[in-house]
Amino acid sequence: MIAPPEILRVTHARNVCDGATDIPGGASLGHPRVFLEIDESGYVDCGYCDRRFVLIGGPADGVDPTTLHDHGDGAGR
Repeated sequence: MIAPPEILRVTHARNVCDGATDIPGGASLGHPRVFLEIDESGYVDCGYCDRRFVLIGGPADGVDPTTLHDHGDGAGR
């Protein structure tokens, strides 16, 4: 399995991703804004940009990212 392109450690279970938070020019260069909910697995992947959100202190925090399966079903919850 290939590691996700970017891993963000977050403090909240509900997060937003537009794929452009660090791109000069903003959201017009990203993707539609989606809300992602981290469940009991401790992480969720954005279905557009594959950015992975890992809950700090959760079960996926500190785990080798290559051992975690794609988990993008949190979008829109």
